[in-house]
This record gives sequence, C-alpha cells and structure tokens, in this order.
Amino acid sequence: MRIAVPNKGRLHEPSEELLERAGLHLVDGADRQLHADTVDPDVTVLYARAADIPEYVADGAADVGITGLDQVRESDADDLVELRDLDFGRCRLVLAAPEDSHIETVYDFEGGRIATEFPKITRRYFDTVDVDVDVTEVSGATELTPHVDIADGIVDITSTGTTLRMNRLAVVDDVLESSVRLFAREDTADDEKVKQVNTALGSVLAAEDKRYLMMNAPEDALDDVKEVLPGMGGPTVMDIAGSDQLAVHAVVEERAVFETISSLKDVGANDILVTEIERLVK
Repeated sequence: MRIAVPNKGRLHEPSEELLERAGLHLVDGADRQLHADTVDPDVTVLYARAADIPEYVADGAADVGITGLDQVRESDADDLVELRDLDFGRCRLVLAAPEDSHIETVYDFEGGRIATEFPKITRRYFDTVDVDVDVTEVSGATELTPHVDIADGIVDITSTGTTLRMNRLAVVDDVLESSVRLFAREDTADDEKVKQVNTALGSVLAAEDKRYLMMNAPEDALDDVKEVLPGMGGPTVMDIAGSDQLAVHAVVEERAVFETISSLKDVGANDILVTEIERLVK
C-alpha cells in the first residue's frame, strides 16, 4: 500500500511524525527522495506536493493520501473518501478586502475582481452566494493584489490573521474551514491495509492529551477513588499479591491530572504514577 504525504512545507514534518508515532517508521527516507519504505513491508510512503496528492490518490499512484481539505476541494479528484481528520494544519480560507474599501459583505463584490490561489473553491463559493465576479488565479503574494489594482479582494489561507492585518486587509466572510485529513479512493477505503493504517493513526490521535494513572489504594477507599477518577469507562482494579491494598489504573485527560492527583491523595490513594500514552486503540 502506498501513502502519499507532503514532500515539504508546514505539513511535511507533522505528517511524518504522525506516521512514526503510529508505528510506521520510515526506512531510508532521506531528504529529496521520492519515496521511502517503512518497517511494514506492505506500506510505502510517496512524497509529493500537497496540492498534487489528491490526484495521486485519484489516479491510483497512491492508495491513501495525507493533505489538507483545501487541496482536495481545489483538485479535480471527486472520487475521494475522507477517512479521518488528522487534527493538524488547521486554517481558514477567507474572503478579504482592503480595510479602507467600501466592501462590507460578499454582495459588495458584485462585478468585481478576486485574486486567489484557489480559483475552483472561489468560483464555487461565489456561485453559492449568487455573486458574479471575475476570478484571477495568482501563484503568490495574493495579499498585495488589492493594493496594486489587480483585484478588489482576495480569497486566501489564514491561520492567525496576522498576515492579513499586516497588509491592511479585513475578513469579509469565511469560505472554508480546513485541516489535514486522511483520504482514500472509494474502491480502496475498505481494504484491510487501509483500515489498519487508519486505525493506527486514529490510535495516536486518541492518545493525545491523555495520561495513564497507576496507584495503590486501600480496599475501603476504593469507592472514593472511583468517584474521583474521571476515567474512560471506569478504572481497572487489580489485587496486589501479598498486600492489603489494590492496584488501580485509569486513563484521564491531561488537563485533569493536577487536580485529580490531589483529590486521590485526599481519599487515601498512594504511590501514584503518571505516564504518557503513545497510542490508544478504541
């Protein structure tokens, strides 16, 4: 099975890191290579531009792909199935205009010009709101186009809005919420190996912001310990050989660990150990 991942840019390292954490360790994946083997002999990683990955998957060059939703929507690949939101690379595709312009709503763009690196998404958006505009595709420096009379507004990616503010542009409307997703073709989405990869990636995401708590507790304090623990489906309780105490294990949210430990101590738990969780298969 072939997995297409971004070959560079802000999505490259997080994609590789996610595969590594999922157990698909890369073998001979040196920089500038077009592909790399993994420790699973049945899984190979292909490197491609994020914008090209939807076509790689749609054309059969790859079985699954990791790329942004914005890239999939902008492509001509219409036979793709979204398997999972991988929860990184979050951004917005927004419609923006100069702060000092007369434009306040999308309808003020009627008959105007829009510059963007995402012409297909942009045209669909304006068709949806029934506003007639001239869409001009640009390949960079989109924020400058309204200031040099190339366009009345832009549709562009933003994460924090800082670049827009620096270029004296104000958001008029949100066009698309995007993040990195795992995609497959309809005819491969149910393949066993694709399911295994999807489950492995999901197990990493499920473990994020979770911690594993292990402790000892007197048997007469067990009910109070259970009451304190905000665990997943209740704690696991085991006898300890040669001891009048019980071993209690639970998975809790990281943000709850500090208060939980204090409360556990108050009800009699001891020898509390907190560890990170690499993967959590539900």
